[in-house]
Amino acid sequence: MNPILALPLLLPQSLSADENYEILQSVERITPVVRIVQAVSPSVVFIETENTKRYTSFLGDWYRTNNGSGTGVVIHPDGYIVTNYHVVRNAQKIRVSFEHKPQSYQAELISFVQSEDLALLKIQAGDLDLVAVRMGTSSDLWPGERVIAIGNPYGQTHTVSTGIISGLHRGVSIPDHQLDFQDLIQTDASINFGNSGGPLLNIRGEMIGINTAMNQQAENIGFAIPVDRVREVLTDILFPQARKSWLGFELSPDDRLIVDSIVAGSPAALAGICEGDRIVRLGERAVSSQDEFLHASLELEPHRSVTVGFQRGRRQNQATFDTWDRVDGLLFQRLGMTLREKGYGRNHWLFVDRISDGGPADELGLQAGDLIPAMRPKLGRRPKSWRIHSRTTLAQIVAQLEPGVEIDLDVYRDVNGDARYDEDELYQGTLRVR
Repeated sequence: MNPILALPLLLPQSLSADENYEILQSVERITPVVRIVQAVSPSVVFIETENTKRYTSFLGDWYRTNNGSGTGVVIHPDGYIVTNYHVVRNAQKIRVSFEHKPQSYQAELISFVQSEDLALLKIQAGDLDLVAVRMGTSSDLWPGERVIAIGNPYGQTHTVSTGIISGLHRGVSIPDHQLDFQDLIQTDASINFGNSGGPLLNIRGEMIGINTAMNQQAENIGFAIPVDRVREVLTDILFPQARKSWLGFELSPDDRLIVDSIVAGSPAALAGICEGDRIVRLGERAVSSQDEFLHASLELEPHRSVTVGFQRGRRQNQATFDTWDRVDGLLFQRLGMTLREKGYGRNHWLFVDRISDGGPADELGLQAGDLIPAMRPKLGRRPKSWRIHSRTTLAQIVAQLEPGVEIDLDVYRDVNGDARYDEDELYQGTLRVR
């Protein structure tokens, strides 16, 4: 039996008739919806954002602070919260609070996917015992099925609304947020401004969607991102992007935790980890599933020593090495090189630091110390030229490119060793992303 819906079947015989009557009345009033709200409300958070912008006029500079609000839901007791990206977009400060708790907590935006309108937040809740929502599935939903929405419409925290699933696989465009959804859940449960990011629940108290949009031209038409899609984005993009450090290997997609591929020259490869090894420990945590490995990896800091325990055949082994930061790892994995920034203020330049033997950068002939001022990914009829001054910016661009895409590079090489870069030291070449 679903524990949320379990009912007491016997009344205490020691109570008076009036006391038993009051209990019976309470039992009648405590409906399945009441139980679901009581069970899930601790997982729902009220999100408040602040963004201060500077404006310049002939009278001088002036500032305007914009405040926003929305809803989020705890998906892991380590402090991870999922919400809509448009709730926290451009926010300089994010705070979350829980029902019946006076304290609010500062949240960090650790990853997002704008095209999916999903974002992942992290709070340091100290000794707060967080309760994660139970995720259901959106693969077996029926039109007419009862649903419940919990959110914070117009700042009215933890507002509950009920309704039914009105339709499935709805396509919805939201021009204001540059969004174009193709597979939303439609519901007549009231979803208003501020509900965004909150859970849509089935009658078992399981999250089946994230409320994300409403039709402002009609009554009782709201939409939610199906939970199966939320789970995919979390697993494939949001959690991987949230990692601060890089080890240099990928695991098989199941819970065997077998090293499926390893990047030559990466920290793990140099420490002796090989394809086929089974990971059993990461840092201080024993790991036996993808979920355990994922959350253990989120705790790793870049440029810190980590010990990885692994099994090779029947033998238990361990390797200790320093992690890289995620930007270095992505550039090394996709381009075969790492870069360092040098300069002051806005005048920053990128110089090649490390080269992976046999990687794309090595095949092009790049060398440590080369200066890369610009790049042009060959996309479309007229490739756009990007002037690159930041490793992070370059990593964001490269992360969006498919394997095999070619990039034209401008490269300065100090051939004569005078620490200057002249026109006759400018070279061009093409690198293929792997």
